[in-house]
Amino acid sequence: MSLHRREVLGALAAAGAGILLPREAHAFGEEGAFNPRPLLTGKARWEGVRTTAPGHWSVELEGRTSAPAHRSPRPVRADEPVLLAEPFVLWGGDADLPPLTEREVSGLRRFIALGGIMLVDDFAPETGAFTRGAKRELARVIPEGAVIPIGAENVVFRSFYLMQRAVGRVEGPAQLQAIVRGGLPQVIFSAHDLCGALAEGEGGPSVAITPGGDRQRELAVRLCVNIAMYVLCSNYKDDQVHAPFLMRRRAPGDEGGSGKPAPRPPGRP
Repeated sequence: MSLHRREVLGALAAAGAGILLPREAHAFGEEGAFNPRPLLTGKARWEGVRTTAPGHWSVELEGRTSAPAHRSPRPVRADEPVLLAEPFVLWGGDADLPPLTEREVSGLRRFIALGGIMLVDDFAPETGAFTRGAKRELARVIPEGAVIPIGAENVVFRSFYLMQRAVGRVEGPAQLQAIVRGGLPQVIFSAHDLCGALAEGEGGPSVAITPGGDRQRELAVRLCVNIAMYVLCSNYKDDQVHAPFLMRRRAPGDEGGSGKPAPRPPGRP
């Protein structure tokens, strides 16, 4: 992990405003836009009610911040070279998964080695089968990677909104879990079904939120925005004109932030 990346995220956690990043070439994300790509392994397909979640994630990010995002993210497979083209993947599911192939292990190992960030989102945290399977397989990808809890003091909870705890479709544990490398979370585990909270149909939200209803859904969206901002500020683009606006946190005022969008930078719609 580069010194630049550590400096950016350290400053974000401590101050969170008014930082102009220097120009630097990055391995990932040459368009500089957040792209919440679903990760597929084995014979898995991206289908079901949560297929709308990545696109809605991007819509929420663009509507609340100055960050650009892909509104139609395309799934990517762990053994495809295109995996390395972007800095983020979303690996979600509701059941145990078959062992990764050697090519999948190799692809994910390269993705992690280059600084890629992964969110592991359990769609059925009531059973936890997907989380257990993902941890088992990721132990083959990152043998040295211990999973530890991360809470409100971590940069993921402070990158845009000031969050006191994690929530999703279910309230779940207050903390997330993560594999931390170089002092920063690189694989983030959610036992909250964030995709369930993000899923949208023509008539509105597609999945019921328990127990907190609309307020819980709002906090889940804020956590997703934080994750996206963490990804963008970890591997940012050469064009830094709107970096100070991306780094400006909302003023504290309630559990998730002030609820007002950050100012947009000059020249951006």
